[in-house]
Amino acid sequence: MKPSFCIAAALVISAVMPGCGYMLGPSTVQGVRTVHVPVFKSESFRRNVDYLLTEAIQQEIKARGAYRLADEAHADTILTGRVVDLRKNVLSENRFDDVREFQLMLGAEVKWVDRRSGRILQERVFPLGQEMAQHSSQVSFAPEVGQSFATAQQEAARRLALQIVDLTEMPW
Repeated sequence: MKPSFCIAAALVISAVMPGCGYMLGPSTVQGVRTVHVPVFKSESFRRNVDYLLTEAIQQEIKARGAYRLADEAHADTILTGRVVDLRKNVLSENRFDDVREFQLMLGAEVKWVDRRSGRILQERVFPLGQEMAQHSSQVSFAPEVGQSFATAQQEAARRLALQIVDLTEMPW
């Protein structure tokens, strides 16, 4: 009697769940299976920020598994962007004016386009400024304890990539 009850309960739950709006797996845009991410452009004088951000975005797309990366000729969509700002601010100094902690901020502009129709699926600017905390990436690092500008750049790129790849998922 118990196995039949479990089977009946599973059938009822599976029949009711789609009506409640629940989904299994990532929430993707219908009809989109592949995305091409060319190297982002950069207006920053810092080298390789564009490559770090592009690689972080590609890794995040692979990790989430919602879309496959493809070359431009075969991709359903293209995710382009450019790094619009990279700032390094001093957060604290010691009594000899040596920097103890920096803050690195990374801002970008992103556009996700359906290559087949030319329709813009998402377009967003992750600016620096007052709204910085919600819309772009900031990382603090302390050279005194062995952290470097390079590792801070990678972490800022990773954090911004998370927000950018979030744009490719459908809102609940």
